[in-house]
Amino acid sequence: MNSLIKKSLALVTLIGALGIYCTVVSAQLPKFKALVLAERGGQHEEFVVAALDWLNSFAVENNFEITVINNAHEMNETLLSKYNVFLQLNYAPYNWGDTAMKAFEKYIEKGQGGWVGFHHATLLGEFDGFPMWNWFSDFMGGIRFKDYISARASAIVNIEDKNHPVMKGVSASFVIPDDEWYTYNIDPRPNVHVLASVDESSYKPASDIKMGDHPVIWTNEKMKARNIYFLMGHSPSLLNSVEFKTMVGNAIMWAAGE
Repeated sequence: MNSLIKKSLALVTLIGALGIYCTVVSAQLPKFKALVLAERGGQHEEFVVAALDWLNSFAVENNFEITVINNAHEMNETLLSKYNVFLQLNYAPYNWGDTAMKAFEKYIEKGQGGWVGFHHATLLGEFDGFPMWNWFSDFMGGIRFKDYISARASAIVNIEDKNHPVMKGVSASFVIPDDEWYTYNIDPRPNVHVLASVDESSYKPASDIKMGDHPVIWTNEKMKARNIYFLMGHSPSLLNSVEFKTMVGNAIMWAAGE
């Protein structure tokens, strides 16, 4: 009888140990996977390095996995199908190649995953001998890149949709430091849902390069994929902004469906 009790206790202990082990393994599984297409070198290198640094920490804190690639030609439908969210970290919308372009268009149109784009993602037009990607222009509200404040400026950004999940915990107005501010040939507002705009009168130093109505964060609700674009993304000092990091963190989780 004592022998039977001992065996039973040993079995219970073993099952308990296995249960604890399984829980630990389960807890370590990532909630989702994110693919980051990062532009490297050139004038945005410092921002990209700082952003990747922060992304790695944020991924650990929020239990998701990131994979970083530096060339759009690596992309295809098979690769994209593995990821819940795609981050276009300053990578410009040209020289992707037909395979990557078609795979990305399908990913967004079919809602196969979410998308978060930054800054250089709206460098739309004929650049470096490559044609305009008309689909991407429509995705971004029908815009074409026109001009930018090359000397950089700090400015006040005003939230327009405080109830959007991306704006949770973000002040109604805040300063974005030392960034480039793109202007476009048309206002994207009629074709997208604007979440925030910049107060052009607050530029420091002041600039004559203005749009009038100037959206800087928006989402295209016509697409099945959850998507959001941030015009900001030039200076590494952005990663010292609590508001910027809060918005980006919220955007990643929202776009991934979390």
